[in-house]
Formats: sequence, structure tokens, C-alpha cells
Amino acid sequence: MTALVTGTWWMTHRRLTALLRNPAVVVMTLTQPMIWLFLFGQLFRKVAELPGFGAQSYLDYIVPGVVVMNAVSLNSFAGMATMDEIERGTLDRFLVTPVRRGAIANAGVVEQALSTAFQSIVIIALGGAAGAHYPGGAAGVAVLVAASVLIGVVLAALSNTLALLVRDRNTIIGLNVMLLLPLTFLSSAFMAEGLMPSWMRHVAAGNPVSWALDASRGALADDPDWAAVAAHAGWLLVLTAAAVGLAVHSLRSYQKSR
Repeated sequence: MTALVTGTWWMTHRRLTALLRNPAVVVMTLTQPMIWLFLFGQLFRKVAELPGFGAQSYLDYIVPGVVVMNAVSLNSFAGMATMDEIERGTLDRFLVTPVRRGAIANAGVVEQALSTAFQSIVIIALGGAAGAHYPGGAAGVAVLVAASVLIGVVLAALSNTLALLVRDRNTIIGLNVMLLLPLTFLSSAFMAEGLMPSWMRHVAAGNPVSWALDASRGALADDPDWAAVAAHAGWLLVLTAAAVGLAVHSLRSYQKSR
């Protein structure tokens, strides 16, 4: 365990050093959530007036949606960094060192988790500056950030798994483009589930993006139902553990194939 923690620390340090040398990447990737927050927030503000919508303002409703969807889009392409390491031979060199295989996989997960948490906090702060309310206070905001990190880790782990298995950029890009819209609009990111068609509500209920949103909005409510929040967060945590385990297994399979 000590070797795994130490290895994860050093591998994560290496990744974060590279990221800090080019912080413009983190800033530029905030452009899309800003468009969602300020453009969609204004364009669809009257949606909150629909009977049964269940939110005082659309801005209050959309901030968790933007935070979670930013985590999804940010991490869906994590496999591209793995492809870079495969093509440069960096990954193969790491695999002949004594560092634990789990540490190599964990480093990517930790880097993506920290980037996601930072961007989530920025979006929440900008939403607050624009007039969004967070009745759940610090605890609700913490759950929102944690849920965005968990769903981000799921997508990052699956993207890395895909990169290790297919080793083709076009496949990663094509699959992400194909899945991003269904993950977005077959969830409660921008529209209340109660106003969706029946079949869409059932699909949204099984969408992990909705689990993250339901946990976040539940924790941000005036009177949080913590049992419901824990149930949604629990399913998300189980899915995260399974996705990370799959990424580690894929790394070992990649090593055997070399």
C-alpha cells in the first residue's frame, strides 16, 4: 500500500507539473461552461415559470447542471493524454520501472479529479456572482463538487480504458461525440425530470449524470433529504470504483500485449 501511495504521489506530481506549466489549457476549457451558464441561463430563464419545474430561478437550477456537464465533457477526452503517452513511448518506459501499475492509472485519475474540482469551484463562484442561490450552504456546495469529481473520474477512467484497448484517437473522439449529447439531454442537467416525456424520465433515472445531479440538487435544497443524497452518491461511488478498477485492469492487459 505504501508503494502504491508513494508511486501515485510521484506520478501525479509529474502530471500536475506539466499542467501548471501550461495553465491556459485549464482556463480555455472553462469557456464552454461559461457559455452554458450565462447564455443558457438567460435564454431559458422563463422555463422556471412552468408549473411543476420546482426551482425558484433557472439560474439556481442550471448551475449544478453546468458543473456536472463540464466534468463530463472535460474528462471524456482524458484518453487523448494516454494516447500521447502511448505514441511517445512514455507509457512503455514507465511499465518497465518498479512503479506500481495502479499508481500509473491512479495518477491520471487524481490529476483529472483536481482539475475538475478547481473548475467546479470556479463555476459555482461565477454562478453565485451572477445571482444563483445555494440554500444548502457549504455542505451542499461540497456535495456538488464531490459529485462532479466522481462523475468526472468515471468518464476519465472509461476514456483511458478505451485508449488502452483500441489505441486509436478517431475512435475516442467519435465515441465521445456520439455519447455527449445523449448523456446531456437524457439527464436532468437542463430540464426537470418531471417535465420530460415518460420514456425519457426512465432513461434519465438510469443515467449516472442524473445520479450526480440528483445528489447535488438534493444537498443544495433548503431542507436536504440526506438519505436520498446518500443513495444517489452511493451508486455513483460504486460506479467510480468499478470504472477505476477497469482502467487498472486495462493497463495490465496493455502491458501483457507489448
